[in-house]
Amino acid sequence: MAECKGVMTQRNAYVPAEVLAKAFAVGLALLVATPIATPAAAADRAIDHNKELQACLTLAERKPAEAFESALTWQDRGGGDLARLCQALALFHKGDFKAAGARLEELVPVLGNDDPKAAASLLGRAGWAWLRAGDDARAERLYSQALERQPSDVDLYIDRAFARGEAERYWDAIADLDTALAKDPKRADAYLYRAGAHKALANDRQAIADIDQALQLKPNDPDAILLRGNIKAQVGNVAAAKDDWQLVQRLAPDTSAARTAQINLERAAKYQAAQAPKAGAKAPDAKSGTDKPAKP
Repeated sequence: MAECKGVMTQRNAYVPAEVLAKAFAVGLALLVATPIATPAAAADRAIDHNKELQACLTLAERKPAEAFESALTWQDRGGGDLARLCQALALFHKGDFKAAGARLEELVPVLGNDDPKAAASLLGRAGWAWLRAGDDARAERLYSQALERQPSDVDLYIDRAFARGEAERYWDAIADLDTALAKDPKRADAYLYRAGAHKALANDRQAIADIDQALQLKPNDPDAILLRGNIKAQVGNVAAAKDDWQLVQRLAPDTSAARTAQINLERAAKYQAAQAPKAGAKAPDAKSGTDKPAKP
């Protein structure tokens, strides 16, 4: 099941770390879109704490260690829970996902107490952190809590599907993706993740149908084409798989998708050379190219 477990990890597999960092910050943007009154802010009016948070979040994306130290100093100057929020984000970008997830959970009843959207955002980001930390069950619980507060949030259904896929609960993941697509049928990423789940279940025809839908919405998406090639190889059509892998290299050179495609091409060539005298040999498994990244 090694390859099957990887199919739902495409959500971050080919996304550069800096893009993930920005996505994570956007997920918390609603917490700083409007001024947040805090006792500390009243006590120290010389500091604009909301402006300080914006600057700290920006720094956390580029220099998380420096941002963390800055947030500690800011907390001593009355930054309070907003400073703790930036510390959590900085820890996330440093790769300390467990600490980041725990801190974000602690902030839910504080910063999200009277705002369901803010609470859902914090819970979702905490779920993301725990997913990166390898705790799929905890991540799913947090996503479920977030959905209780924001039951129409398509992104939360997709994120929870991702966590369920990581736990190899593919039918549950598909159920969440079905819900997401019913709410927003133009989400190419949801079709792609559902294709990955169907691939893991050997529902190859449905997987290809979902990839076709994803490519209609996002033409020439290298991740979708890579997965399509992997499915073709899985069913024994190596020649067609090689065409897709080569297309990935042309469309997205110098990317993780292209590197994975190259690995698959090399494996296919070695296998075909070894099996040349043998007619009707089964095709080699393709590398999924969807291992966890070293998600923002």
